[in-house]
Amino acid sequence: MKHFDPKSALPIETRNDDDITSAIAAVTDLRNSVTEFRTATEERMAGLEDITSRLDQLEVRDQRPGSETSTEPSDEARAFGTYLRMGDRTPADEVRALTVSNDEQGGYLAPAEMSSEFVRDLVEFSPVRRYASVRTTGASSVKYPKRTGVTNAAWEGETEESTESTVTFGQLEVPVRKLMTYVDLSNELLADSAGQAEAEVRLALAEDFGKKEGLAFVSGDGVKAPEGLLTNGDILHTVNGHAANLNSDKLIDLQYSLPSAYRNAPNAAWGMNGGTIAAVKKLKDGNGNYLWQPSYQAGQPETLLGRPIVEMVDMPDIADGAFPIIFGDFSAYRIVDRLALSILVNPYTLATKGITRIHATRRVGGRVMQAARFRKLKTATS
Repeated sequence: MKHFDPKSALPIETRNDDDITSAIAAVTDLRNSVTEFRTATEERMAGLEDITSRLDQLEVRDQRPGSETSTEPSDEARAFGTYLRMGDRTPADEVRALTVSNDEQGGYLAPAEMSSEFVRDLVEFSPVRRYASVRTTGASSVKYPKRTGVTNAAWEGETEESTESTVTFGQLEVPVRKLMTYVDLSNELLADSAGQAEAEVRLALAEDFGKKEGLAFVSGDGVKAPEGLLTNGDILHTVNGHAANLNSDKLIDLQYSLPSAYRNAPNAAWGMNGGTIAAVKKLKDGNGNYLWQPSYQAGQPETLLGRPIVEMVDMPDIADGAFPIIFGDFSAYRIVDRLALSILVNPYTLATKGITRIHATRRVGGRVMQAARFRKLKTATS
């Protein structure tokens, strides 16, 4: 008969001391692993509670009126706040963080800060692009075929031969022009403004290029700049009959000098600057009615003789021999975009001087495609 030891699950005859020792060591290791896991879990939970507490504090601070959580106050800002509260009792460590003035009376200055708000003037430009015909190209110019003549049909008798006609063709080329500039900024300004200075430079470049482009579309010389509406010599004009005062009858003559298809086209409009608009608003017909018709519907432009008015700041003022008003189908002015406004930031060329250079380039062309679709008003006696 076999006898069993109550302290062991193995028979006494088969019990091995080494097996018992190994089993006890395995249980001990398992107990230690459980303890370590429990400790690590408690530490993680404590860390999560700390993070949750900090997030709650940030949320409370963010809800305070006028709070800004984007950045912590600088050492200089904290020192200045301490100085405002304590005056001459400000600790020496806080005083050293302040900027000391060299004014004769002495004193401490507020720490210098760069505001994120920039003061800028309004930039106006002529919105010719909004009404013109706009295309894109990958070449340095675009050529359009143009028919320069018509056939010459004639009435003939029963046995008479028909006469020959010839049709002539030509080309209209819209060359792409280039507008360029660059701006140098100190690296200190770029760093102190936290990127806001570069953003303002980009905005200033966009405004400048838009203004120069609008000016070229109105009065560009066609040599280095696009050809402007007022520069094209094939656009005919109507004489106002007076050098300073607009003649309402001449505006009617000007409008109806264009064929019906042109003066009633979807993009047919008047172009003039704000000063001329003010003068036109005062014009009346023979019955005392204003020629200017205000808009009573949101989004609809005011009209002159039934057609919209486009305010173009680059149109000339009313003066002797000037052309302050143009009327026509603006889709006959073609704009060709070769390259949108390209901005290249170059921090390397002038790096030894601590300067970053920002280059800007724009390539665009423009010209009148059909002069017969436009008519100008000349403020002169003849």
